[in-house]
Amino acid sequence: MTSVQDARPQYLLALGQLEKLFAEITPDALDRPTPCTDFTLRQLLGHVVGGVHRFAYMGEGGRAEDVVAATGDLPDDAWPAALERARDRAVAAWADDAKLDRPTHAPWGVVPGAIAVGGYLMEAVGHTWDIARALGSAQPLDDALSHAALAVAGAVLPAGHRGGAVPFDEVRPVAEDADVHTRLAAWLGREV
Repeated sequence: MTSVQDARPQYLLALGQLEKLFAEITPDALDRPTPCTDFTLRQLLGHVVGGVHRFAYMGEGGRAEDVVAATGDLPDDAWPAALERARDRAVAAWADDAKLDRPTHAPWGVVPGAIAVGGYLMEAVGHTWDIARALGSAQPLDDALSHAALAVAGAVLPAGHRGGAVPFDEVRPVAEDADVHTRLAAWLGREV
């Protein structure tokens, strides 16, 4: 049994939260900027769906570096179905509990599967905030998911100089009374 918490149930909840946001997407929103400044909304959606496929590929025994975390061009109305297909693949790929202890080739190195799941939980929840902001969504975000993702981020991403070794900007300042979603975004380097 692994000593790291099984984050698969939380990851599935995070994908469910993303699915609700994907349902709000309209073609006129796709070229909006996002807080993840390297991406327009369309590009970020492609990165998120591609990331879920990459995570699934890792669960199937593949090496993360073999798969680009992007989908390429999709029709404007294809995003919800694309995320659903990626979600189904990830669920199937990670269904076996034994995979939590198996060495997994993640983008940041070979780690136990449970660590990879935690990393992808952080990724999904962090980008959920980006997408919600880009859409101007009124959908409430799940506090428990953001707390879990922030715990992962605090454990695996140094607060000091990150020096480009990880794809996150420096931790940004945040108000003391900021909600957990904003604190997570700031830890991941977003301007809040």
